[in-house]
Amino acid sequence: MDPIIQREVDKLDPAIPFRAKSGHHHHTWARTFHSHPELYIRPQSTAEIQKIVTLARRCRRRVTLVGCGHSPSDITCTSSWLVNLDDYSSLISVHKGTGVVVMQAGIRLHDLNKQLESHGLTMPNLGSIDEQAIAGAISTGTHGSSLRHGLLSESVLALRLMLANGRSVACSASQNPDLFRAALVSLGALGIITDVTFRAVPTFNIHWTQSLRPFSEILSTWSPLPSSSSDDDTSLWTQAEFVRVWWLPYTRAGIVWTADKTDAAPTSPVPPPDGPPKRTIGYHAYQAALYLAHYIPRLLPLIERLVATVQYGLSDHSRPSTGVSPSRTGLLMDCLYSQFVNEWSLPLDKGPEALTRLSAWIHHEPFAAHGIPVDSTGIWVHAPMEVRVSNTSRGSTSSSPPSSSSSSTATSTTNTIRPFLDNSVRDGPTLFLNATLYRPYGQDPPCRVAYYKAFEFLMLSLGGKPHWAKNFDLMEPNVDSYTDSDSEKNQQPRASSTFSHMYNDELIKWRAIRNDVDPEGMFIGPWHRRYLLNDAPSSDDASTAQNVNDTYADDADHVDGDDKGGLRVSSHPLPLEERRIARAAVREGGWEVYGIVNAELTHSAIPPATRDAAAGISGDGGGGGVEESRVRREGSQESFDVVYEGEAAASIVLHDD
Repeated sequence: MDPIIQREVDKLDPAIPFRAKSGHHHHTWARTFHSHPELYIRPQSTAEIQKIVTLARRCRRRVTLVGCGHSPSDITCTSSWLVNLDDYSSLISVHKGTGVVVMQAGIRLHDLNKQLESHGLTMPNLGSIDEQAIAGAISTGTHGSSLRHGLLSESVLALRLMLANGRSVACSASQNPDLFRAALVSLGALGIITDVTFRAVPTFNIHWTQSLRPFSEILSTWSPLPSSSSDDDTSLWTQAEFVRVWWLPYTRAGIVWTADKTDAAPTSPVPPPDGPPKRTIGYHAYQAALYLAHYIPRLLPLIERLVATVQYGLSDHSRPSTGVSPSRTGLLMDCLYSQFVNEWSLPLDKGPEALTRLSAWIHHEPFAAHGIPVDSTGIWVHAPMEVRVSNTSRGSTSSSPPSSSSSSTATSTTNTIRPFLDNSVRDGPTLFLNATLYRPYGQDPPCRVAYYKAFEFLMLSLGGKPHWAKNFDLMEPNVDSYTDSDSEKNQQPRASSTFSHMYNDELIKWRAIRNDVDPEGMFIGPWHRRYLLNDAPSSDDASTAQNVNDTYADDADHVDGDDKGGLRVSSHPLPLEERRIARAAVREGGWEVYGIVNAELTHSAIPPATRDAAAGISGDGGGGGVEESRVRREGSQESFDVVYEGEAAASIVLHDD
């Protein structure tokens, strides 16, 4: 361990462990990004989490949180300190009568549901996977597929966070409500979520049905809402409580999966057949076929058809498959292989237009049929596209209710407070389109750049917003392929400017809360700076989607300290903010990223691996190598808090009654 860090550790209570190790190799689940943090830390108590924050502040380190690493972006990559809460993952209390559960934030969703089952409870809704920690699922806006449910965070009644100043603060709809709205989709940038108060529901089974339907039928039954209050509505999205579609563009069909609660016993202990079974001949054959399609892309339509008929057990004349499963397994799907996932939200009534235009582009029809200014000649894409829905407009409010001392979080109803960075539609049902591209054996598909340019242009033109936890390249198409060394530097202002247009005052408020609770940027990294904290000059961002060349332009320059609604948004890195200095291709696929904290560091505070990387790997245009002129060699043996009279702990004090 770095001597400076060890010196600070020795000053603190030895009875509170600092469970840190060096040499950890971090990578996303899809192995799209890699990093080697200076320290990898797995705390087991709130006191240990507080010690981590205190040490990070004194040693001038950034703190990054990671769970399962399922987000394929670089948001969890760091060369500083990486904290994992897998060992801080217990249930604190369970009230079966009300369904109110208090848990430590590191618990994985599958473990949570298993433990809740012993109390006769379960989560009311799930996304496609349950590998995430509850804190990560909340912080990135995870959703399922049902018009009767919103984001998973709508069941969160209260949160407790450890802030950069070492204070543990609670928040809910009635206590620190603005912090609550910011923390419900925090993106790891506010502090460390330590405890979650959640409303569970009684366990239930689902009766599911899966069938192959023509694309024309899917569009003709699309109606976003029931035409009447009757219970026999047959529109696509309201025929059952849970509905999801896997669109097969080359087959011109879709697999429609529906499910409703039932009292029937499970017919099988396994989830419904949502794809090639794990680790079977079909699983490996499908991956091999996708790999072969790298070299013969025209095979992809045939592969799609084979998957639908052989692996899914479906054909044009087959009967629907059906069964009964526990909700905690039946609502899930198998993600199969390493993949890029590019998911966007848009108004549900825009769905037919979006799919019709994208279908025309995929089938190489004339420009007049789709209006997407990206050439699709020779482009063949992977299938299926996951199509899901949600509805956060059911009684939600974008303003926080007045604080009331008589209000009790534990007895309140399901949370209806809208997070500041909620990417769903505010005033109606939301459609989520997920353009998945597999990476067989870790290899990037050749269609990726063109397909995602076309897809994102279409989403922008229809008023869409990207899912925070997925890959989105609209403002920096080469950030993952790294074919242009200046791409990331030049695209940063464009990215943040576009998000400012998407979220307007909500992003301004989120930034204000974030700056109040973490003024030095202890929880800020390159991803946050790229998308949320830089701004381009004032312009008509509504025209961004009018021309794909504008969307991917390299000529946007930031304005230092641009005034946005009273909040001065500085483009300069914060004292503890980490910035990327180098990157390199990894042999097994993906990219290794390297960064440094932008404080006045001691030279030894820069991890040796990062110094070596900066010396041996070309910079990325985002700051070059380690700038020695910015590195202060500290002579004092005292901690930062002593030298600077505790100024690092000056973040806002919130009430925690």
